[in-house]
Amino acid sequence: MDFTPPTTDQLLALKVCAGIHALAGHDRFAAASDDVVAAIVEGVGAFAAGEWAPLSQVGDTEGARLENGVVRLPAGYREAYQAYVEAGWNAISAPQEWGGQGLPFALSCCVMENLGTANMGFSLLPMLTVGAIEALHRHGSLEQQARWLPRLVSGEWSGTMNLTEPQAGSDVGALRTTATPVTEGPHAGRYRIKGTKIFITWGEHELADNIVHLVLARLPDAPAGSRGISLFLVPRRHLDDEGNPGAANDVKAIKLEHKLGIHASPTCVMSYGDHDECIGEMIGGPNEGLKAMFTMMNAARINVGSQGVQVAEAALQRALGYARERVQSARAGAADKTPVAIIEHPDVRRMLLRMRALTEGARALLYLTAGQVDRGALGDAAAQARAELLVPLIKAWGTDIGCEVASLGVQVHGGMGFIEETGAARHYRDARITPIYEGTNGIQAADLVTRKLGMANGAVLAELMAEIAREAGEARGALAELARACAATGAWMRDSASLDDRLAGSVPFQTMCAVAVAGWQLLRQARALAPSGTPQARRKEVVAGFFLTTIVGEALGLRAAATAGAGLLYALDARELAE
Repeated sequence: MDFTPPTTDQLLALKVCAGIHALAGHDRFAAASDDVVAAIVEGVGAFAAGEWAPLSQVGDTEGARLENGVVRLPAGYREAYQAYVEAGWNAISAPQEWGGQGLPFALSCCVMENLGTANMGFSLLPMLTVGAIEALHRHGSLEQQARWLPRLVSGEWSGTMNLTEPQAGSDVGALRTTATPVTEGPHAGRYRIKGTKIFITWGEHELADNIVHLVLARLPDAPAGSRGISLFLVPRRHLDDEGNPGAANDVKAIKLEHKLGIHASPTCVMSYGDHDECIGEMIGGPNEGLKAMFTMMNAARINVGSQGVQVAEAALQRALGYARERVQSARAGAADKTPVAIIEHPDVRRMLLRMRALTEGARALLYLTAGQVDRGALGDAAAQARAELLVPLIKAWGTDIGCEVASLGVQVHGGMGFIEETGAARHYRDARITPIYEGTNGIQAADLVTRKLGMANGAVLAELMAEIAREAGEARGALAELARACAATGAWMRDSASLDDRLAGSVPFQTMCAVAVAGWQLLRQARALAPSGTPQARRKEVVAGFFLTTIVGEALGLRAAATAGAGLLYALDARELAE
């Protein structure tokens, strides 16, 4: 399948949802003029389609393999990655003082969206590097930034995030990796790192000249739990006096996980300090690692939400191509009994329109979130608070719809969707990890109903929903009703519900809120396009109408689940439930 970049819808989302024109009015983002934005969106789409998409199939069928401690990728991957570095795509929103272009994060999201739609497993490599850049820029010393950031920004070196350990899972407070101060010798002032990390994305590979691992570990006198975690930079290779990669560090990949999907992305078990000579340097202060790591995780969570959009777009394009070509049966009730393309059948139309509405709704939510992040970076405290509220929504709902749209894509193909050679199953397999990593969607929902719901005593959520209801008006009564239901449910959770009751209803509540925001943004897009009378305006009117009628209506039905409480969940004890 040829990948066609969704450039027109991306430009619309950047304009209407991210508010890219207003961002360009600030000195910091003045370079984001209309022509620059269009050139970036069109350029990265063409690059992704031409360089990365052709490798997606071999990446899935051959995948990454571990040979004598080195991870090998299929032929063509190194050249495609070097082309990415040389084109400067890694540096779009990175700080200018370290070689970046300093453009809005929203444009960086567009780069990642195109790369991931073209080749999702491959795109995880730059995604983690972008997060490492952000963590170092915000928490590293100037000396550390000068030494590590220029070649991370260029993409010559890649970055990773090392949190999870076999016994800890999502409970990072249970990690056991240690960091012992070095007091003598050439590494005095640094730390000896020792431990094992699992599920490390692109933890080892041959595409970049060095890998910068950001590793959570404990100092000898650290407090128990998450309060005692520090962050360390552990390079695959030490730097020589000229700042170039030299001697190997005592770190290696000891296993690659055999996964359901994203086979081109090596998911590594990493061993640090097998010979007690793994050296790292602290980022930030002692026991402040989780704060620094969350900087990286928030960017990663937005980009994982984007992966939901990416896999949905790929599945949608594949399903549309098949539905236009596959001829089967006459249209029900038609006088002419000649078989027609399945795109003419009502249920296939329903699936395809649902796929498009969910994909475009999630994209709208993605770029709204990115635009709020950019405004937060400009010092807008209200936008920063709104961005924090939106992060769990885009991460969780974006990946939920990625799974749903990929599943619908298989269904559109019928029996052939279950056959690997059509490619529909690959999107389904790739999508399934996204609701799990970077904090499961249940963890996102828990964050929403605890920390995020309490921001400004509930005003952040209440003001957002009030704005949605006001803009929806009587013309879109279901959306206004959903927004009011979200506000009322949030107030009940904050003021009356027990913690168990909040957590029990957190996932349906999260979906309600995400659908309300996505529907609002689609409505804004449709209204912005309406005066033009273009084919895009007609298509958006129908897509938004379907979303506001069907998807919003379904979300309204979730209020009962969101407010049901935890009583039934614990009516059976663990033994009774398991029998």
